[in-house]
This record gives sequence, structure tokens and C-alpha cells, in this order.
Amino acid sequence: MSAEFYDLLQAEDDRRRAERRFAHAARRAVTGVVEVGAGSGIVTQVLLAASAVPVHAVEPSPAMRSLLLSRLAAVRADRRARVTVHPHPLQEAGLEQVADLVVASNVIATLDPATRRELWKHVCASLVPGGLLLFDPPPTALPADIQHGTTLGPVRVGPDHYYAEIRHTPERGIIRAEFAYRVEREGRVLRREHETFDLWPADPALITEELHQAGLHPVRAPGPDLIAARRTG
Repeated sequence: MSAEFYDLLQAEDDRRRAERRFAHAARRAVTGVVEVGAGSGIVTQVLLAASAVPVHAVEPSPAMRSLLLSRLAAVRADRRARVTVHPHPLQEAGLEQVADLVVASNVIATLDPATRRELWKHVCASLVPGGLLLFDPPPTALPADIQHGTTLGPVRVGPDHYYAEIRHTPERGIIRAEFAYRVEREGRVLRREHETFDLWPADPALITEELHQAGLHPVRAPGPDLIAARRTG
């Protein structure tokens, strides 16, 4: 459901965030880049523009992958020749020591603890020794109450205005992120759509321990909203 509205409401903010977070590291890559959860391809474009190495875009969702491929269709042919789209989770992609940079944007919080721990192992396997992992961390704890977050939009398309309202609700150890979309024309609501995602909070010390166990050593991150780790051997 979100795929229909994602780019319209979030693409430009996400592009600026991706450039701030990942472009510098991508420029320094000499072996390759793996993107875990490429989504609609915004980060993929940033990685391709900043780097000169092969990029592996891992995206198992057919809806998001269709946006990714549509975006890649508009990329310069020489850049498009460097990207491989993997239609499976990283755990099934079979990528071994193909990259000195792995990025995961808006992914880790959506993984349950067992899946997250398994992912670290495959991230480590995909990196060459000394390779760098960058990701935005999950929430550190459950909120005390329902959090009414950002309102996205309005974005105008012809006579219509598109909006999204985001709410986070604590529920039995997870945070339920609810996206309520609506389309209005002349003040009248034409459509409403709704999608929910589960987020798993994790204490930073737990994330550090999991990374160590997978062979990844936390290092200083390039920004306050990222965690960085290197493959130790």
C-alpha cells in the first residue's frame, strides 16, 4: 500500500537524508556496495552517483522493487550497468565478500530480534575484511504512550492533494507504526488508505553485542543518527 504514496510524499526528504548519511562513504568504496532493503531506489541512486563500483540493491518486496526498477530506468546507462537488483532478502542473495560498504536505511527497526541477528551474519559475510556497515538504529525503547508523529504533505497532483499521518503505538514489546493516507479534492476526501508496520526497539548495548557476535566491530559513525561497524577479519 505505501508503495503508491511513498515517492510522492517522502522522496525528496529521503534523498537529502541519504546524501548526508551515505554519499561520503560511497565515494570511498573501492570494492563494491551492498544496499540492504533498497526500497524505491532513492538511496540506490545516491550510492550509484557517489561511487564508481558495483552496487548490489537487495529488495525482496515486489511492490517496492517495481519502483526501484522504474527509477533505475531513468538512471544514466553507465551507472545502471553497475547495479545488480537482488529480489530476495540478503540471507538468500549469496553475496560473499563483494563489498567494502553495506548500508541499511530504514530497515533494522523493522526486523524481529532473531531476523536481525541473522542479518548481521550475512552483512559480515558480504563485506571484505575491514569493510564498513552503516545503518540507522532502531528505537531504544517503547514510548510511554501513543505518539502522533509527522504529517506528510500536502503534495498536489492536479486538483488533488495527498497527505499521510503517522502514529506510533506501543503494543506488547513492539511499536506499531500506522500510516493513514488520504487524497482530497476541493476539501473533500476522495480516498483513504491505511498501512501498519511493526518496529522492534533494541537497547544500543544489545545492538553492540549482536554486532560483536557476528564479527562486526562498532566504530565512530559519520553522523548522530547512524551506527557504524567494521568487519574485523
